[in-house]
Amino acid sequence: LMWIFRRATPSFVTNLFRPIQVVAAAFMAFSHGTNDAQKAMGIITMALFAGGFISEFEVPLWTKIAAATAMALGTSAGGWKIIKTMGSRIVKLQPIHGAASDTAAAMTVFTASVYGLPVSTTHVVSGAIMGVGATRRLSAVRWGVAGNMMLAWVFTIPLTSMVGAGLYNLFRYLFKY
Repeated sequence: LMWIFRRATPSFVTNLFRPIQVVAAAFMAFSHGTNDAQKAMGIITMALFAGGFISEFEVPLWTKIAAATAMALGTSAGGWKIIKTMGSRIVKLQPIHGAASDTAAAMTVFTASVYGLPVSTTHVVSGAIMGVGATRRLSAVRWGVAGNMMLAWVFTIPLTSMVGAGLYNLFRYLFKY
């Protein structure tokens, strides 16, 4: 994109890509729901099936609605902090960069969803944003912020495993089953 629009004025490119960025963001939101909501619906459906609340392994409509509602509320409540980090703390994005990174990330997440592959939308989006930032110059990316995000990702799985094991043991002790 930068090569295609290399002779265009910055204001022309910004005005052209501002509405495209909105469409790309909508595609990203759609693909986010196709992947992340599937994970929640799968876990809820497995619990319902294992508990005998449903007789066949099919996602109930209310589960789909609950997952979609939870995704929408969660994004509305906490999404702005993530958007701010992604859009200005890792690298300062212009509309052309936002459109490119959202489109690339949305295509990646949607393709993974079609093939039933669980991916982290945050990982994919942040990778696309870092890639877009690196096309300007490597120093445009704030690698310290990116490194902190990666550390959080590395520690998330073992820490949540420990919390889950601790809660399991606590409930087992409290309810003696």
